Amino acid sequence: MRFFDAEQLRTFVTVVESGSLSAAAPKLFLSPSSVSDQLRKLEERAGVTLLTRGKKGVAPTASGVRLIEYARSILSLNEMALADLRDQTLDGELRLAVTDYFRPQEIAMILRHLRDRYTQLKLHVTVMKSAAIEAEAERDTFDIGLSMRLVPTRGAAPAKAGGRGAVVLRRETLSWVAAPDVAMFPAETLPLVLLPETCSMHQFVVQLLTRRKRAFEIAHSASGVPGLNLALEAGLGVSCLNASAISPGAQALDGATAARWKLPALPAAEFYLLGPRRGESEFIGQARQALAERF
Repeated sequence: MRFFDAEQLRTFVTVVESGSLSAAAPKLFLSPSSVSDQLRKLEERAGVTLLTRGKKGVAPTASGVRLIEYARSILSLNEMALADLRDQTLDGELRLAVTDYFRPQEIAMILRHLRDRYTQLKLHVTVMKSAAIEAEAERDTFDIGLSMRLVPTRGAAPAKAGGRGAVVLRRETLSWVAAPDVAMFPAETLPLVLLPETCSMHQFVVQLLTRRKRAFEIAHSASGVPGLNLALEAGLGVSCLNASAISPGAQALDGATAARWKLPALPAAEFYLLGPRRGESEFIGQARQALAERF
């Protein structure tokens, strides 16, 4: 009897959740050609076509839909068995604060994986502004904070950001973003779509454009990233977003388009887990390590 290969299943699940081979490749630390090769081998083993490929990415076939839940269960049981043998199970309540710019299209699926992986973990998640997460770092508002900072592309992040022991999770490009029909017609006064003034991204964008003497107005203020994306898709203006926060209905402006809009270059966005507090429990430390591996 032939069995499924766990790494091929992991690749399949990641591709389905990412929507394309190119988007899944960096998450798997593989080249797109290696991802394609693993999927080909999985389909040969299954004896059926699992994915349809098109210009907009990939989608599971009927057989792929049937396999995806089995694949998730197999991978989850695999991880649970290994963690149990190593006494790495998490049993307790954890309060997690997450910046609203962190992978908003994927965060629900990530949390579901955590639930499936650590069945005894009671996770309480609060979406907060990065500035608020930093400000509350030494208080008892949450146990672990996942925040964002802006990093010059040629330099390193400030050493103090996140405290000693901060764990960098990922770095993403930052782009000017708009709906396709808006991007085609540059405006003399830039219509900005931003979060409220308390948002560090709002403050950064306003200060940057003011320094560059680029005329702008706040065309729309959204309460969170999902609402901001809806405003962009509705054509209400231009915003600044990290790569994983851009919704399918909006697009990053390429260099030529940004130049026509007279928009300045942007730094990178870096996501990280805040370092441990003094006197932090062993459970919180283990949870931070598990989150770093999962996120």
